[in-house]
Amino acid sequence: MSLSSKLVMWITGSLQGDGQQLDLLSYLDDTGFGRVEIGNIVMIAIGLLMIYLAIKKDYEPLLLVPIGFGIIAGNIPYNAALMPIGYQDVLGGQHSVFSLFYIGVKTGLFPPLIFLGIGAMTDFSALLSNPKLLLLGAAAQVGIFITLIGSLLLGFNLQEAASIGIIGGADGPTAIFVASQMSPTLLGAIAIAAYSYMGLVPVIQPPIMRLLTTDEERRRRMKPVRQVSKTEKIIFPIIAFLITSFIAPGAITLLGMLFFGNLLKESGVTDRLAKSAQGSLNNIVVILLGFAVGTSTQAMYFLKFDSLKIFLLDAISFAIATAGGVLFAKFMNLFLKGDNKINPLIGAAGVSAVPDSARVVETEGRKYDPKNHLLMHAMAPNVAGVIGSAIAAGVLLSIVPH
Repeated sequence: MSLSSKLVMWITGSLQGDGQQLDLLSYLDDTGFGRVEIGNIVMIAIGLLMIYLAIKKDYEPLLLVPIGFGIIAGNIPYNAALMPIGYQDVLGGQHSVFSLFYIGVKTGLFPPLIFLGIGAMTDFSALLSNPKLLLLGAAAQVGIFITLIGSLLLGFNLQEAASIGIIGGADGPTAIFVASQMSPTLLGAIAIAAYSYMGLVPVIQPPIMRLLTTDEERRRRMKPVRQVSKTEKIIFPIIAFLITSFIAPGAITLLGMLFFGNLLKESGVTDRLAKSAQGSLNNIVVILLGFAVGTSTQAMYFLKFDSLKIFLLDAISFAIATAGGVLFAKFMNLFLKGDNKINPLIGAAGVSAVPDSARVVETEGRKYDPKNHLLMHAMAPNVAGVIGSAIAAGVLLSIVPH
């Protein structure tokens, strides 16, 4: 029988082979076109939107591009019984390459490695120069606990509420770490919400900052940061880790990697390790984390009313966290005099979105005084916010049964 004859018979569904009929219509049923549902289309559109915002608007592109493409890949419908290629279930599911990627998320491996890279990239000089700004990072964490309470009121259980609450600190890796331990079924929605709001920092924060400050306060200049010695920079990560880990043992994993990475950077004798931690290793983990989180947001799990509640709660909590930092800066000024007073704008940098919040503060300050540079001052509460959100996560991991 000629090849052309076989092709005609296959198309008409009449070709028999090894007792099994090969049918074009059956094949079409197993393609994405045959299995697609409206939920898949919605999620693919969300993935495309994230990629657009990352490329066009420069909103957290290093994370939103992998997450966005992961969402698209995770929502291509297929016959799982015949083709074990995709990610099937956030709780385990069928083994595949995608599910293997997700092991780093589900086990909590990826977030500490990201903290290692953050530590290796972070300069704590601004915080060491003006330690009282640590309080601004602590004040901004009010968003975490407001969100936790709001989540309980909306019907989430305590473990879910604790995981959702962490997003109030605008700390994506910490939110993923806590969710992986306490509420893995919500991890996709929590991760997408966390990184979405981190990307929207330049949109959400400025109106709140302007609303809560006067023109005079926004123009206030702060005295230059002092020069911090190399010895201080080396001792700080060790002392800070000891203090914070004794306060919140549940945060040892995150804070240990954060301060370890910083010690690699500041010691001056491990440059190769520091460069690897902040460069190639961090880049690889970000790619795998973003893509794995994206593939886990299958429509059947993500498109639920709970996801909408998470997004609403975290929008409110992010606004509260920003307001908490600004208002606490104004409160601190009641006890400070002269050039020791704080420009309240830097309080907004108390959330953990490093360094985006600090950049927003710099931009806002220069709108009212082009020669007023607040970036270095804002970095102090910004890195304090990273520490604060990790401590809050450690406390919740310690006191909430899971």
